[in-house]
Amino acid sequence: MKQMTETTQKAHWGMVLGRAAIVVLLAGIPFAAGLCATNPGGDNAVPNIFQPQSTPADSIKQLSDFVLAITGMIFVVVFSLLIYAVIKFRQRAGTADREPAQVYGSTQIELAWTIIPILIVVVLFLATARVIHAVQDAPKPATAIEITAIGHQYWWEFRYPGLGIVTANELHIPVSDPALPTPTFLKLLSADTDHSFWIPQLAGKTDLIPNHPNSMWMDPHRTGIFLGQCAQYCGTQHAKMLLRVSVDSPKDFGAWVRAQQKPAIQDEKVIAGRRVFETTACINCHAVGGSAANGRFGPDLTHLMSRETIASGAAENTKENLRLWIQKPDAIKPGSLMPAMQLNDEDLDALVNYLETLQ
Repeated sequence: MKQMTETTQKAHWGMVLGRAAIVVLLAGIPFAAGLCATNPGGDNAVPNIFQPQSTPADSIKQLSDFVLAITGMIFVVVFSLLIYAVIKFRQRAGTADREPAQVYGSTQIELAWTIIPILIVVVLFLATARVIHAVQDAPKPATAIEITAIGHQYWWEFRYPGLGIVTANELHIPVSDPALPTPTFLKLLSADTDHSFWIPQLAGKTDLIPNHPNSMWMDPHRTGIFLGQCAQYCGTQHAKMLLRVSVDSPKDFGAWVRAQQKPAIQDEKVIAGRRVFETTACINCHAVGGSAANGRFGPDLTHLMSRETIASGAAENTKENLRLWIQKPDAIKPGSLMPAMQLNDEDLDALVNYLETLQ
C-alpha cells in the first residue's frame, strides 16, 4: 500500500512538472521572438535578420517566414495531440491496475503520417530551391559594382578592380535605386583557411574557401551602416573578425572613391615617423600608396584614418587605440597575427603621428 502511494505521488509530481515545463515553453516563444525582432538604438547596432535591407536578405527572410509557418503548424498539431492524449488518458483513481485498450494498427493513420510529411518536405524543398536559384543565378547588370573580398586571419581585404582601390575591414558600396539598380557583386577568396562572409541585413552567409572562388551579391535599399561577422570558425580571433558595411548615397560613394584613389599624403612634419615605418617590420606586411611600403600580409594603410575602426572592428580608430595596437596588439585582440613592435616611446609617438596623416 505504501509503495502504491509513493508511485501515485511520483506520477502526480511528474505531471505537475510536465505542465510547468509546457507553460514555460509556451511563454518563452513570444519572449524569444520579441528579443529577435528588437533592434537597440543606433544605426543597425545589432545585425538583425528580421529587418532585411537587400533583395537577397529579403528573399531569405520570406523563405524563413514560410518555413517557420509550416513548422509552427506542425508544432501546434503535434503539441495539441500530445496534450489531448496526456489529459484524456491520464491515470485516474481506481484504474491503476487496468490495462488501457490496445490498438493494433490503422491503415488510414499510417498512410496519413507517411504521405503528409513527404508532401511537406517536397513543398519546403521546392520553395528553398526557388530562392537559391533566384539569388545565385541573378543576372549582373552593366551598372554593377564589382569587388573582390579576401578573408585573412583575422581581417578582411577589399579590392575594387575597376576603380583601383584597395582597403580593409570597412566595405563601402552605393545604395541601389530601383529606377537605376546598382547592385554590388562580390568575388570571395580566402588567403589562408575557411571563412564565411555574412551581413545579416544584406545577404546570407557565403563561405570563403582556399583555392575555391565563391560569389555573392547585394543591392541595399537604403543608406546606413550594416554590421556583419565572419560566420565560420577560423582561429583564435574568429569572434573579432568583424565586418562593417557603409551603404552610401551615389554622391557620397563617388566622393569616397575619389578620396581613396588619391595617393597617401606626404607630410614633411612627420618624416621621422615615416622613416620608422619604412625601416621596421611594418613595411614587410603593410602597403602605403606612393611609398616604398608594398606588403601584402596585412591591411593596406594608404587611407588608414578614413576608417572608423582598427583591428577588423575590434576597436575605434583613435590615437590612443592605434598606439596600443602597435605596441601591444594582444591588449585589443589576443591571438592576432599582428606582432608587438616593441618600439621606444619616441619612435612609437613618431610612427603614430605619421599614421594619423594617412587620411
